[in-house]
Amino acid sequence: MNAVEKKKKKKLLFFDTTLRDGSQAEGISFSVADKIRIARMLDEWGIDYIEGGWPGSNPKDITFFREMQAVKLKHAKLTAFGSTAHPNYAPEEDPNLLALVEAKTPAVAIFGKSWDLHAKEALRVSLDKNLLLIRDSIRFLVKNGIEVVFDAEHFFDGYKANPAYALKALEAALDGGASNITLADTNGGNLPHVIAEATRDVRKHFSSVEIGAHCHNDSGNAVANSIMIILEGGTMVQGTINGFGERCGNADLIAIIPNLLLKDFPEYEYDAKVKKKLDQLTLISRQLAEIANLAFNERAPFVGKSAFAHKGGIHVSAVARNPIMYEHMDPRIVGNERRVLVSELSGKSNLVYKAGDLSLDLEKYPDMSKEIVQQIKQKENEGYHFEGAEASLELLVKKIVGIHKPFFELRGYRVFIDRHPLEIKDGDFVFDETVCEAVIEIAVQGRIEHTVANGNGPVDALDHALRKALRNFYPQIEQVGISDYKVRVIGESEGTGSAVRVLIDHKKGSTVWSTTGVHRNIITASWLALVDGVEYFLYKHQEKAKGY
Repeated sequence: MNAVEKKKKKKLLFFDTTLRDGSQAEGISFSVADKIRIARMLDEWGIDYIEGGWPGSNPKDITFFREMQAVKLKHAKLTAFGSTAHPNYAPEEDPNLLALVEAKTPAVAIFGKSWDLHAKEALRVSLDKNLLLIRDSIRFLVKNGIEVVFDAEHFFDGYKANPAYALKALEAALDGGASNITLADTNGGNLPHVIAEATRDVRKHFSSVEIGAHCHNDSGNAVANSIMIILEGGTMVQGTINGFGERCGNADLIAIIPNLLLKDFPEYEYDAKVKKKLDQLTLISRQLAEIANLAFNERAPFVGKSAFAHKGGIHVSAVARNPIMYEHMDPRIVGNERRVLVSELSGKSNLVYKAGDLSLDLEKYPDMSKEIVQQIKQKENEGYHFEGAEASLELLVKKIVGIHKPFFELRGYRVFIDRHPLEIKDGDFVFDETVCEAVIEIAVQGRIEHTVANGNGPVDALDHALRKALRNFYPQIEQVGISDYKVRVIGESEGTGSAVRVLIDHKKGSTVWSTTGVHRNIITASWLALVDGVEYFLYKHQEKAKGY
């Protein structure tokens, strides 16, 4: 193709199965309210099909589809999921198919056996009977006014074993009236070249049929395999947000969507409804992880915190001149941001770039850059880790250049942990809940404050005591709380005498900032991180009040 020739546009459909296949992942259990919230989010974002669950399999999905009848989606087609009829039932009497009709969704995805092994050993029917089940089940649903997407389960394994029969299964689905035949790599073990060859053959036999992709990630190839199906003529991709799914997960739509819609392909420029809101990709990814109550993968492509993070000094120096030298795209397109990390690997370029992010004008201190880099490297040698604690980094730089003005002075603190036995039962003490108390003395504006507070643990007690001591001077401190607390042992070989690194996330409304502290005493390390969090907040509040 000539470089100046305009490529043809091709419309893609994205089919999300987070609420069905994604919910089968270990550790995920969505409530009905969760599922409705997610469905609304995906619809607003521009997803074309939202597979909500299997109404014939459990009461939760039945309730979800019933409640969704009162929800008007703006774009997406709500889709119910099920299987072909049971061999012992005619389609119009099959409880599973009747439940799909009862769900009252505009579309249904049903799976059928395209691998002869499954027809014979899982269903225990003849190969011809399996084909009739596929055709007649789809025909029944279509007669009820429902669009049917046929998921050819285990298609690629079936094609390897018996290509003629796998293609007959697709033909049976089309005879029944399926609008799309989706090729599934259900075991997730096939490689991209195998996927491409089989899809190419499907396209030869069914030249005008809409083809979909449904790939699992057991060999780490789900995203690549899904893209290969599209390159061989597919128009629909099924997947889940963040790759949630059974075993190793499903194809990750968060990676597939930007790859297909932003990258350069030989023949087509791919388009989709969701392309208009690609800048919400990072937000959607994080929101789904939060609702699923799973830790977010900060190294995820496109959306992870580390996806556009630069640490090596040479990299940062190049990125400062032209980001394209070390970034495959502008992170803002997918709602992410560039980050420059300051660590023991940093050079002056990291520091200068980072200072700009932190609104610190180092040009006022031309002789301090080398000293700042050296002190940061020394701190990291002691166990500090500023990559995830940028509030502590900003305070450290202010201290080094001499513009740090403490908001209070610590005079001392004590922490008590009490467990009093309630009774003796069978020779053993039975204890009440542990009580933690912190006593703190600080000097603020020449005045001594001595306070006592309880907490769920020693760090919680210290946090309450500190804010209690400060609130008469800085009442805004009551708006701040701790949203996360992590401890990492440094130098594990020293056992309980090892130093620890504490990382604390502080929160005011939707604003979060992170601080760190390192010490051989976990309470002292926590105190250092607590103080940084409070002082950072007070600095920012002071700057805002002055109109900086």
